[in-house]
Amino acid sequence: MFTMIEYTHKISTRARGMRISVGVDGGVVVTTPRFVTVGMIDRFVTKHTDWISRHVARARLRTVMRIPHKDVVVIKKQALELAESRCAHFARHYGLAYKRISIRAQKSRWGSCSAAGNLSFNYKIAIIPRHLADYVVVHEICHLAHMNHSKKFWDLVAQTMPDHRELRKELRRMHVVVD
Repeated sequence: MFTMIEYTHKISTRARGMRISVGVDGGVVVTTPRFVTVGMIDRFVTKHTDWISRHVARARLRTVMRIPHKDVVVIKKQALELAESRCAHFARHYGLAYKRISIRAQKSRWGSCSAAGNLSFNYKIAIIPRHLADYVVVHEICHLAHMNHSKKFWDLVAQTMPDHRELRKELRRMHVVVD
């Protein structure tokens, strides 16, 4: 049996079963224990063709930005400058106050707002398009008024970002990879 889906086979001594993953770039990796044959892998991939196809299609819609690891320190400084400037601007507009701004290397968040009024941003906001970085900042600034995603929160966001739904979708497609 031959599968039409291209994949990379990775053998893992720790794997107990077969696993399929689709990377941000759409590459398919099948991880297996040592004893698995090519025929078993092909049947497994064929059985999961629909799932793989959906995830590969989703990956193709992503915007992937790559940054060298050596540039992370500089990007973190740029992110802090950007966050301080844009937070001051939007906090003034909304008449809201925050306490501290921090820059972090978060894996799954662009930003967060604590109940104490501290704002935290992913350092990668410095390299994404400015309109998306502004959306992240506005989103967190509005959490200073509403610590939830209620209608009142989204109405507040819409004051400066009337197209926030489209921006949120665009941001979800954005993936920054550190090489």
